[in-house]
Amino acid sequence: MTGDGTRAVHGPARRAVAQEPLTPPVYRTATFVLDSAQQTADVFAGKESGWTYSRTDNPTSQAFADAVAYLEDPSGVAVGQPFGSGMAAITCTLLALCSAGSHVVAPQEVYGGTWALLTRQLSRFGIETSFVDGTDLEAVRAALRPETAVLWGEVLANPSMTVADLPALSQIARDAGIPFAVDATFASPVVCRPLEHGVDLVVHSATKYLGGHADATGGVVVGPTALLERIRTVRVDTGATLAPDEAALLSRGLATLPLRVTRQCTTAAIVAQALAADPRVARVDHPSLPSHRDHELAKRLFAPSLYGAVVTVSPAGGREAGMAMIDRLELVKRATSLGGTTSKAVHVPTTTHVAMDDVTLAAAGILPSAVRVSIGLEDPEDLVADLLQALGEG
Repeated sequence: MTGDGTRAVHGPARRAVAQEPLTPPVYRTATFVLDSAQQTADVFAGKESGWTYSRTDNPTSQAFADAVAYLEDPSGVAVGQPFGSGMAAITCTLLALCSAGSHVVAPQEVYGGTWALLTRQLSRFGIETSFVDGTDLEAVRAALRPETAVLWGEVLANPSMTVADLPALSQIARDAGIPFAVDATFASPVVCRPLEHGVDLVVHSATKYLGGHADATGGVVVGPTALLERIRTVRVDTGATLAPDEAALLSRGLATLPLRVTRQCTTAAIVAQALAADPRVARVDHPSLPSHRDHELAKRLFAPSLYGAVVTVSPAGGREAGMAMIDRLELVKRATSLGGTTSKAVHVPTTTHVAMDDVTLAAAGILPSAVRVSIGLEDPEDLVADLLQALGEG
C-alpha cells in the first residue's frame, strides 16, 4: 500500500487509448521517462531515437515542423526544425552557418529584425554583412568573398514586396559553394515553394500565415537533413525552443492555410488596385500590379494569381501623412505582425524598421510615409472603403 503523497504524484495506471485521436495529442511535458540507463544513454548519444527533454525535442513541436516540411516539399525529402519565434529560427540558422570572421550577403530590403540581428548582434562576433541590391544579380555576385558563408534572401521583401529571383540567386550560391537561405514568411508555401527553385533553406515566422490566428508565436526552418542537423544543434544549445502548446495552435492553423492565404491574396490584389488608382497615394507596393517591377517574375515563380497578402501604401506627404493614415483607420487594426484573420496596419519607419536610420530606409526602398497593411479575411469592399477614407482629404 502506497502513501497518499505517492498516490497523488503518480496516480493510477494510465489507460491505453486504442483508437487514434483525430487531433494529435499535445505532449505538455518537460521530460520523458525511459526504460533503462542504457536506453537513456543511447537516446542522449543519438544511437536510438526517442524523447528525453522538451528543450531538446518535443513530439508536438516536431510534428508541426514535419508538417511544414511536407508543405514545402511534398516529396518528403526535406526536414524541418521548430523554434520559439521567427527571429529564433533566423538567428539559429545564421549561427549554424557562420563562425567568427564569416561574411554574409543580404539584400538591402531585408526585414528590420534581420537587419538588427546582423548589424547589432552578429557583428559583435566578427560576422560581417554586405547589404546589396538583391535584384542586381551582378551586385550580388560581386559582393561574395572567400569568407562568405551564406547568401540570404527574402521571397517577398518586407515591406516593399520585392520578389527575389530565386533560380538565379540559387545558381549564384551554388557557383560559390555556399547555401542560399530565404525568409519565406510573406509568401507561405501556398504562394511559393522555394526549394523547388534551388533554395537550400526556407525560414518562416510561423506566427504569421502558418499559424494564421495571431494567437501563437513560433518559427520553423526547412531544408536538407545535413544542414538541419547543424541548425538543430544551435537550437538545442541556445534554448530557442518551440513550446508544445504553441506548436499545437500553429499546427491547427496549417489545416486552413490554403483557404486563408488564397482569400487574403485575392483581397490584397483588389485593395492594391484601388489604392494605386487614388491620387492621394505616392506609391503602392504589391506584385499583382503590372506597374510593380517584379510583376512578371512573380507570375513565373508564384502560384497562379497569388501575389502575397501584404500591401504597402505610401501616401503623398511624407512621414506625417503615413502616421495620420494609421490614426484614421477604423476597421483595420493598428497592430504589428501579419498573416492573421484580422487586417492590421503599421507605419513602417517607426515600427518594424525602427532600427534603420533614414539613409538605410531609403536604400531599402522604404518611403517615409510607408504603411504596411496585412490583409485579413474581411470583405474586400469594406477594407477598401476604410483605407481610402484613412487617406484623408486630398
